[in-house]
Amino acid sequence: MRHLRNISISQFKSFLELALCKDISNKGGHHEKWTRIDLRRPLIFQNHIEPIPEFIIKNNLRILGYSKDDFFDIMESKKQVQKVGDSFILLLL
Repeated sequence: MRHLRNISISQFKSFLELALCKDISNKGGHHEKWTRIDLRRPLIFQNHIEPIPEFIIKNNLRILGYSKDDFFDIMESKKQVQKVGDSFILLLL
């Protein structure tokens, strides 16, 4: 069973890049703010707490509309995020 515990900041940033999100605010503060054109609210997490708490990752996945399995499939290159118009879809590889 795969868990969202012990996900490092660098792993989560890699996931966000693979999900085609953009870093929009990191001006020396303790929070990172990421967004994507189809999101109503930004994805926010603290960049000084390692590993990222599981509830933060779950909350950001909910905002993206992804499941825990989607997270691991994207990280393991089993699925790919692709932009279609103003929306984003998951493709099986």
